[in-house]
Amino acid sequence: MDEAQLPELLEDVKEAVRAAGREVMQYQGGANEQWEKGVDDPVTKADLASDKLLRERLLGLRPECGWQSEETVDDQSRLEKEWVWVVDPLDGTKEFLEQVPEFSIAVALVHNGKPKLGVVFNPATMEMIAGAEGAGVSYMGGPARVSEERFRAAASVAVSRSEYKRGEFDEVAATMHLRPIGSVAYKLALVAAGQVDVFYTLTPRCEWDICAGVYLVKAAGGMATEKDGAEVVFNKPEGKTRSLVAANPDLHADLLEALKDTPLAPDLRA
Repeated sequence: MDEAQLPELLEDVKEAVRAAGREVMQYQGGANEQWEKGVDDPVTKADLASDKLLRERLLGLRPECGWQSEETVDDQSRLEKEWVWVVDPLDGTKEFLEQVPEFSIAVALVHNGKPKLGVVFNPATMEMIAGAEGAGVSYMGGPARVSEERFRAAASVAVSRSEYKRGEFDEVAATMHLRPIGSVAYKLALVAAGQVDVFYTLTPRCEWDICAGVYLVKAAGGMATEKDGAEVVFNKPEGKTRSLVAANPDLHADLLEALKDTPLAPDLRA
C-alpha cells in the first residue's frame, strides 16, 4: 500500500469506527451479557459485536493487512504482514459497564512496526481524535496539537483509574494534578488533542490499548516513548509495551528525568 493513500483511507476508517460506536451504544444500559477473560478483565457482547464489525469493515478496506485485536484470537499470522490493523474494539469495558463516559474504540494501522494512522472515538461523548500520515490530526473536526504547558507542577496528568485506586501514583499525588480517566486510548487521544498535558503508566500495556494513541500524540507534535526513552515498536510477538510516557517534548523530557529511578509496576495480567 502506498502511504499517499492514507488520507483517503482515514475517512473510511472514521466511518467504520463511528459504526462500531453505534453498535456499542446499543448495548449500554440494557441486557449485555458479560464474563471475565482474566482477573478484573471483563468482556461483553458489545466488545464482540464491535470487533466483528470492525474486522469486516477494515479488512474489507485492506484485505492484505494483518489483524491484531483484543477480542480476536491471535494466531500471529500478523507477524508476516507488512501492514497490520491494531484494534481495541472497546477500550474501557469497566467504564462502559458502569456507564462512565470514558470508554473508546481505537484503531491503528501499522507499517513495519510503526503506526501510520490512528483513530480514537468515544461514542458516549462523540469525541473523535483522528489522523494519518499526510492528513494531520483532528479533534472534533478541527486541527489538534498537544498542549504547550512546560511546567510539570502545572500540568494535568491523565492516569489510569485502576492504577490510581491501587495507589501507584501516591508518591507523586502531591506534586502533580492527577486526573483519573478510564480508557487508555482515550487518555492518549486527549493528550494529542491538548485536552490534558500528560499521560504516563509504568504498568505493561497491550499494543491495542496504546497504538492509535501513540500515533496521534506523535503526529500532534508530542513524544510517546517507554520510560527509558526507547521508541515504542508495534506488532511484536508478545504484543505488549512495558511502560509509556506521552506529552509535549518539554514535559516528556521532564517526566523521563523524574521517573528514571522509579521502578516499573508488576504485570498483573502476565
